[in-house]
Amino acid sequence: MMPFRPSRHSPRTGRWLARRALLPALTAAACAGPLQAADLLTITRDALDNNAELASARSQFGSVEAGRDVQRGDLLPQVNVSGNVTHNRQYERQTGGFQTGGGLDDRFNSAGVALEATQALFDARNRREVEQAERQIDQQTYRLAATEQQVLLDVAGAYFDILRAHEILAARRAQERAIGRQLEQAREQFEVGLIAITEVDEAQARFDQSRAERIVAESNLQVSFEALERLTGQRYPDIEALNEEMPIVPPSPGGRDHWVELALGKNPLVLAQQAGVEVSRSAVEVAKAQRLPVIGAFANYQRADSDSDAIEGHDSSSQVGLSVNLPLYTGGSTSAGIRQNTYLLESSQYDFEAQRRDTIQQVRSLYTQVSNDVSTVEARAQAIVSNESALEATRSGYEVGTRNIVDVLNAEQNLYDAVADYAQARYDYVINLLSLRQQAGALDAAVIEELNGWLDGDSVSFRLPREGEGERYDEAMQIGEPPRPDEGG
Repeated sequence: MMPFRPSRHSPRTGRWLARRALLPALTAAACAGPLQAADLLTITRDALDNNAELASARSQFGSVEAGRDVQRGDLLPQVNVSGNVTHNRQYERQTGGFQTGGGLDDRFNSAGVALEATQALFDARNRREVEQAERQIDQQTYRLAATEQQVLLDVAGAYFDILRAHEILAARRAQERAIGRQLEQAREQFEVGLIAITEVDEAQARFDQSRAERIVAESNLQVSFEALERLTGQRYPDIEALNEEMPIVPPSPGGRDHWVELALGKNPLVLAQQAGVEVSRSAVEVAKAQRLPVIGAFANYQRADSDSDAIEGHDSSSQVGLSVNLPLYTGGSTSAGIRQNTYLLESSQYDFEAQRRDTIQQVRSLYTQVSNDVSTVEARAQAIVSNESALEATRSGYEVGTRNIVDVLNAEQNLYDAVADYAQARYDYVINLLSLRQQAGALDAAVIEELNGWLDGDSVSFRLPREGEGERYDEAMQIGEPPRPDEGG
């Protein structure tokens, strides 16, 4: 694998993420080749389409973006119309002098309509709320980017956990076969009186242990496939294996300080916390704006009509003017609100500093781990060669009588442990390198595509449940259709 290089692209606005540039890039790359075992690009594309956590983050982003439009609406003209139709009944009785009641309708209908328009001319609070909503969009943009990168890491981690489990299983199966042959040979030698029964018992014990280790490895492989299914909502019967020729090299470019600097400028969690400080600062400005006057223009028109015998025609009126509202005393709630949001601003600043420190520590640790992984993989590979030589020497000694069967079993155990340890170290390197890029904010489609190029045509298969268990397994893993959001405007 070529050394990973930092991406030049960084999410700056919500619109950048709304276009989901990552998904088309992965889709195009995954669809370029013929149908075959699923590769990392294909599975990553499925996760970007179907991952529940990512879908939730995208919906949250859409909600925050719509909240900005809600706040902005208060600054635009507001027009209201109202009307009424009324049936009236009057009961009138007058006596005295020469006047008597009568001559007026006691039942009549009336109707009225009113039209009112207002426009805010100066409303500092609403303007500050719009600015706060913009800062919230910035924050949610980085949170969405963080979720997207976490999905990329989770999918890659699950994918390589399968390959790790497969290679360890291959080693345990080979170990079981080798010790099984050793057990059969020991039984034959015991039957002709060449060895004692204790050596047969020792070989049997080692065989039983190797069988147990093989069963555990098979279980780990199946669990690994199911973990990948959870992330994508799909099952993969087989996936492509990683080429043995993939180079194991230190992080590049730059040293540890370079990666720390990169992380402080691009890590989406750091940027989200930094944007959170601006959201809290905007909240303080909103609270302070409640002390300022609100100035608006208004215009209204009213018309009323009645069919009463005593009234003919209609009444109408109209008004145009300015309104001013200045809060003089609010019981201290405005000052308390300012103090409250000031404390929240201080808290967000500490949260930002905590995230910054955590990111620095994570990058430094991962850089050290990856650098050490390079040496570890090399040492594990050499350990396989050394243990192969030791096994051959032990077998030769056993044949001439200078070594016993326990020595041979130990040498075989050491060899297959070395093979399993090599697989463990190799995939630790890949996952730690991806984790380093995630912490640096540089885990993107290009990284996944480059890593996918080191997969070969060999496939790793998923051993399905035993006969009769498939239907129950399918039912247990069925997570249902994803929700379909309401498309109404």
